[in-house]
Amino acid sequence: MSVFTLAILLGIFGLFLGSFAGATVWRLRARQLRLDAKAGDKPGKNDKAQVAKLQKKSLVSDRSVCLHCGHQLAWYDMVPLVSWLGLGGKCRYCHQPIGRFEPLIELTVGLFFVLSFIWWPLPLDGLYAIASFVVWLIAGVGLILLAAYDLRWFLLPNPVVFTLIGLGVVEALLVWAQDGYSLGAALSILYGCGVLSGLYYVIYVASRHQWVGFGDVKLGLALALLLADWEKAVLALFLANAIGTLIFLPLLLGKRVERQARIPFGPLLISGWFLAGIFGPHIIDWYLRLALGVS
Repeated sequence: MSVFTLAILLGIFGLFLGSFAGATVWRLRARQLRLDAKAGDKPGKNDKAQVAKLQKKSLVSDRSVCLHCGHQLAWYDMVPLVSWLGLGGKCRYCHQPIGRFEPLIELTVGLFFVLSFIWWPLPLDGLYAIASFVVWLIAGVGLILLAAYDLRWFLLPNPVVFTLIGLGVVEALLVWAQDGYSLGAALSILYGCGVLSGLYYVIYVASRHQWVGFGDVKLGLALALLLADWEKAVLALFLANAIGTLIFLPLLLGKRVERQARIPFGPLLISGWFLAGIFGPHIIDWYLRLALGVS
C-alpha cells in the first residue's frame, strides 16, 4: 500500500471519528447541564431547548438527534462532511440550519490524522513506534473535542480529560520501556509534568482560581504525559503562550476584547502540544544550534 493511499484512508477514518467527536460534544454538554441543574444552576433558553432533545442514557449509547426538531438521525444523515454538504447545511426533516460547528470538527480530525502521518518525526518501523503513533491519533481526537468544547463553553469536561490522562500514562510507559526503563527517561517525564501541570497548579493557587482553571492543570498533566519528554513540554508551553499572544494581543490593542475577558487556554495548550510533538525535535535542535553558534 502506497503512502498516499494510507494517508487518504487515515483521513477518511479521521473524518468518521471526527463525526463521533462532534456528536459527543453535545452529549457532554447535555451531561454538564444536567449536573449544573442538580447543583441549582438554571440553563439558558437555548441550552434548555437543546438538552431536552438529547437522550439521557450515556455518552456512548445516546442516539444523535437534530437539536432543532429532535428527530433521530439516520446513518445517511451522519456521513462526515458528505451529508452536511448534500443537505446544504440543513436538517433533512425540519430544514433548519445545522451550522458549521460539527463539520469543522470532522474536518479538523481528518486533517489531524493526515498531517500527523505525513509529518510524523520518527520512523514507524517497530511495535513501540506504531503503538505511540496510535496513542497520538486517539489522543488527538479527544483533544480536538476538548478544544471545541472549551472554545464554545470555556470548560474542559472531566470524562475526556481523565481519559486523556490514562492515554498519557500508556504513552509514558511506552517511551520509558523503549528507553530501557532508564532513570533519565523517567525523570524527563516527571519534569515535563512539573512544567505543564505543576506550573499551572501554582498559578491556579496563587491567583485564587482567577487566571487559570483547574481544568488547565489537569489538561497540562495529560499533555505532559503524552509528550513524555521535558524539552517538548517546555516547548509546548512556550508555543501555547506565543500563539495566545499573537492572537489576543492585537485584539486587545484593537479593543475587540476586554482585558478581563475570559480566554479559553485549552486550545492554545493543545496547539502547543501538536507543534511540539510533531516538530519538537527539529525546533529544539535548531534552537540549540543557534544558541551554541553551530552552523
